[in-house]
Amino acid sequence: MKNKANVVIIGGGVVGCSIAYNLAKKGVKDVVLLEKSYLSSGATGRCGAGVRQQWGTKQNCLLASESMHIFEHFEDVLQIKRDIELKQKGYLLLAYSNKELEQFKKNIEVQHSLNIPSVLLTPKEAKEIVPDLNIEKLVGAAYCAKDGHANPFQVTLGYAEAAQRLGVEINKFTEVKDIITKNDTVLGVQTNKGFIECKKLVVAAGGWTQNIVKMAGIDLPIYSERHEILVTESVKNILDPMLMSFSYNIYCQQEPNGSFIMGYGPDNEPSTYNMESSWEFLETMSKKATWLLPPLKNIRIIRQWAGLYNISPDRQPIVSKINQVEGLYVACGFSGHGFMLAPAVGILMADILTGDKLTYDVILDLERFNRGEIIEEPSVV
Repeated sequence: MKNKANVVIIGGGVVGCSIAYNLAKKGVKDVVLLEKSYLSSGATGRCGAGVRQQWGTKQNCLLASESMHIFEHFEDVLQIKRDIELKQKGYLLLAYSNKELEQFKKNIEVQHSLNIPSVLLTPKEAKEIVPDLNIEKLVGAAYCAKDGHANPFQVTLGYAEAAQRLGVEINKFTEVKDIITKNDTVLGVQTNKGFIECKKLVVAAGGWTQNIVKMAGIDLPIYSERHEILVTESVKNILDPMLMSFSYNIYCQQEPNGSFIMGYGPDNEPSTYNMESSWEFLETMSKKATWLLPPLKNIRIIRQWAGLYNISPDRQPIVSKINQVEGLYVACGFSGHGFMLAPAVGILMADILTGDKLTYDVILDLERFNRGEIIEEPSVV
C-alpha cells in the first residue's frame, strides 16, 4: 500500500469506484481507493439493482439519463469486457390518487425536456403491459421502456478494473481509523494498515459517511435508514417492467431467471445502522405484493436481506467539497438511488476535484441547504 497519494477515496462501492475511474481518466495520478471489506459490500451489493430515468427533479433526471447512456455502452465507454446484465424492460410507476397522477404529469414534462421517453398511461393501458396487475384503485401510471435493471456487482467491478488499468491503487480490507488534519486542512488518513498522506480526501462510504467525516469534526445533514428486500423462487414470467408505487412504498421486479425481487420503504423506520432482517417486513411485503400481483400468493420466499438508505434533507445526493476542511469532499445522501446515478456522479466529482467546468449543470453542493436552494425529490420509495 502506498504511503502517499494525490487523492484518497474512502468507499469501494459503485460510487467510489466510479469516482476513481473518472479521476484516472482525466489523467490524475496517485489515486488510492480504500475499502474496509470487499468491493460492493455495503449499499451497492444490497440494492434492488433498478436503473430508472423517471424522476421529479431536472437534475436527478439529467444524472439518471446520462448514467443510463453509460450503462447502455458500458464496455465501450470503459474499454473493458464485462457484461453488466443490463435489461431494459421498463419501469411502470403506479398512481393511486389524482394528486399523484398530477405529479406524474409534471414529472413527465421535466423528463421530456431531457428527451427521456416516458409516457402517461390509463389503468387499462397499464394492465396491457402487465396483464396480472391488480388495477383496483389505480388512477393511472407512468412508463418508460428504456428503464430497467443491471448487476451492481458487475458495474462496480467494471469500474474498479478500468480504474486499476489507468493506475488507481485499490486496497480492500483496509479500514480508515482517523482523518488527520492540521489547521483545518486534510493531511491524510490513518488506516489499520498504516498512514497515507494525501492532498484530497473523498468520502463515498454510503451510510458510514457521517461517522467517517466526524473524524474531521464535520456533521452532515444525513441519516441512515434500514430498507429490506426479499427474493423468491423462480416461476414462469408474468412481469417485464419494474413495478413501483410511491404511495404504497413498494417496488417489485422479476429477474430473467424467473425469481422476484421486491422491497418497500418503511413509514416509521428510525435512523439506524441496523441491517438485520425482520419478520414484520415479510408479513407486510407479502400483503403488499399479493395485492398488487395476485398470482404471487403461492410463491415461496428464498431469502431476505437489509441495507441502508443514506438520506439527505431533499432526497438528492450531496456531491461536494466541505468548506470547513480544506481537501475534504463527500459523495453521499443518495437516498436509495446511488447505483443508478453512479456513472454520472463519478464524472461530476472528478470535475469538482480537478477544478474543471462541471459536465452537468446541477446543484448538489452541501451549502445548498444553507442557501435554501432545496428542491425535494418526490419520486423516492
